[in-house]
Order: sequence, then C-alpha cells, then structure tokens
Amino acid sequence: RSTFDVAVVGAGIVGLASARELVRRHPSLALAVLEKERELAHHQSGHNSGVIHSGIYYTPGSLKAKLCVQGAALCYQYCDKKGIPYKQCGKLIVATEQDEIPRLKALYERGLQNNVRGLKLIGAKEIQEKEPFCRGLMALDSPYTGIVNYKQVAQSYAEDIQEAGGTILTDFEVTNMEMAKESPSDSEDGLKYPVIVRNSKGEEIYCRHIVTCAGLYSDRLSEISGCSPEPRIVPFRGDYLVLKPEKCYMVKGNIYPVPNPRFPFLGFHFTPRMDGSVWLGPNAVLAFKREGYKLLDFSTGDFLDAVTYRGLWKLVLRNLSYGLSEVYRACFLSAQVKQLQKFIPEVTINDVLRGPSGVRAQALDSDGNLVDDFVFDGGSGDIGSRILHVRNAPSPAATSSLAIAEMIADEVKQRFEL
Repeated sequence: RSTFDVAVVGAGIVGLASARELVRRHPSLALAVLEKERELAHHQSGHNSGVIHSGIYYTPGSLKAKLCVQGAALCYQYCDKKGIPYKQCGKLIVATEQDEIPRLKALYERGLQNNVRGLKLIGAKEIQEKEPFCRGLMALDSPYTGIVNYKQVAQSYAEDIQEAGGTILTDFEVTNMEMAKESPSDSEDGLKYPVIVRNSKGEEIYCRHIVTCAGLYSDRLSEISGCSPEPRIVPFRGDYLVLKPEKCYMVKGNIYPVPNPRFPFLGFHFTPRMDGSVWLGPNAVLAFKREGYKLLDFSTGDFLDAVTYRGLWKLVLRNLSYGLSEVYRACFLSAQVKQLQKFIPEVTINDVLRGPSGVRAQALDSDGNLVDDFVFDGGSGDIGSRILHVRNAPSPAATSSLAIAEMIADEVKQRFEL
C-alpha cells in the first residue's frame, strides 16, 4: 500500500508551493500531492489574471500585506532562477473623479506602510507619458507590479517536488478521510501511517499528516475531516473581455481603478498578458457551480449550498444595487465598455470580444462578511489533530505562493513536530 508522511491535497499553486517547501526543508519526508484533476493548476491558479501584485491594497500588518510583499520578491527571484519569462510592466491605479483622489492618496500611504517599492503619485501629464491612451486626474504608479503565466510557475514547482523525491497523484479526488481501524486511539504505538485518505474510485493512501490547499473545496474537505465548515466558500465568477489583437497597442501596463470601499470587489481593470493579449475586467457574479466557468454551468448541490447559506443573503442585501449592476454588466457588453471608457475613451464596443472566465473561491462568514485574510486551521480529535487546512488563500495567493509556503511549512513543523 502507498504510505506517506504528509499528503498535500490540492495541486493549485499554493498546494504545490507548500509541498515544494516541505520537501526542500525535510528531504527524507515521504510526501504526496493529491489532485482531483488530470492536470495541475487547473482551476483558480490557471484562470487568474497573471498579475504579480506588489502589496498596495492590503491592511498594514495583515498576513495579506506581509506575504504579498515577500511573495512578489520571491516570485521574481524564482522566475529568474528558473528562466520563467515575466514582464515588470508596472501598474497605474487611476483616479478619474475628484472624489477618488483622497482615497488614492490613502492608498499611497497604505502602500508605503506595507513597504511596497517604488510607489509614487503622478499627475495627468505623467499618466499619459506612461499610458498614452489613458485619461485620469492622478494615479498611483507601481513600477514593480508585473505579469507572469502562473500555470507555468506551478508546473515548475511540480518539477521541483518530483526532483526532490515527492509524488504527485493526479485524478485522485479525495472523498473520505478516516483513521485506520487497526490503530485504536488508546494504542501506545499504533500504526506509523494511521490516516486513510480515500478517493472517488475507492483507491486509498495511508499517511501521518494532511495539509489541504483545496481552494473552491476547502470548506467541504474541512467537513469531510470532521473540522468546522466555517468559513464557507461561495463561488463568484469573473468574466473577462479581451481587446482585439489590433487594438492591444492602447495598453502598455496594468491600469486599475481606485477601489471603492463600499463595494466588495475591485472593479474593471486592464491587464496585459504574457502572450501579448489584453484582458479587461473582470466582473463578479454568483456562480451556480463551483467550477462554473460558463454562464449556463449549473450544479444543484453547489447552487443550494450557496443560496441556503445565510451569510450569502446578508452580503447580497448589503450590496444589492452593486450586485444588480454587476449582473446587468455581465449581460450587456456596452455596459462593460462604458466602465472601460472612463480610463481609455477610445475603446469602443467594436474593439472588444468576450474572453475567458475564472471562479473565485470567496470565503464568507455567517454574518455576510468577506473573509479578507488568509485562514489556516485544524481541528480536534484523531484526524483533526493531524490536519492543517488552508481555508482561505484569496488573491494575491498566486503572487504570495512561495511566502505562503514558508509560513505553511513553519506551521506544519510546529503542529506535527516534523
């Protein structure tokens, strides 16, 4: 039978980075990564904007702020070392209205507190020097923001794991965890590998400890293991538009709006990609399936899970007008283009096409609050004490993946006494 010291559930970028860090620190560790899909980084890690964030937005002192700044530096170092292409194309957060300027200045102060490199406030003339087609009153210039293909980064992590002797098992959907019956909890020695992890096909592995990095399924895996279902995951789909290839010259770097603290999501932005395309968006609408990348994708179980959760209703009622406008924009291309024209007036409906979509695993508490920071927890009992759940790893988790991995490896060593 297959036995491992640690099983990491989930081969997205956070799971792979964590597994990589564990085998680097503990070369003798028998480690497996378990992934339900046949390919790696198939969901959030393979459907994101590809931005290497610099750490401007996040509350000073929060894990998000600390890990993003550290993670961005580590990401650039790793890409340099491995020869993974990236572009440090920068980002402008642009104020187009007078009432946005105080918020922009507050964002600048926050970025300074978070030790973000190279930040400066620039005026309308400098905006046009950097982005000739962009119009704005003032902007926050973040020159060290970049772009990369995170699926390529994740694949490189996987190669590192395998080179270090780790095992990656794909097509292994975890559906059950239990203690081996031959190992009663009052036994003095017990089994060396007392936890059985079983997949949807009835195959099983035995292990000592488990780390879950399951993104869209983090709450369900927690329940399977007998730990708390809170915070719950509610899926939000983000649909992108793309600029037609002949219009991509209009955007050089990332162009973002000034975030409105009254609304839970960031708003439409312009994102250049490593392949030369430019993504526009995304919006944010409730997805009726946890991996529902298309408008009509539907899962009865996922839908009922979301709409019967009181936390979702509290969020919806607090943001009703914003939510309805997002649904409207999702249906009508012209409404999305109107948002873009605030920044680049020359963009017309004839310049854009409907593009890809991603699904964000939004952690939500029972009071309807978006869980903004990273959440790590375990549980009690035989299995609960042998498991570490990465419950919430929101954006900028891809940017922060190597820094998150260091933190998870520290936590694993402390909890499991590796």
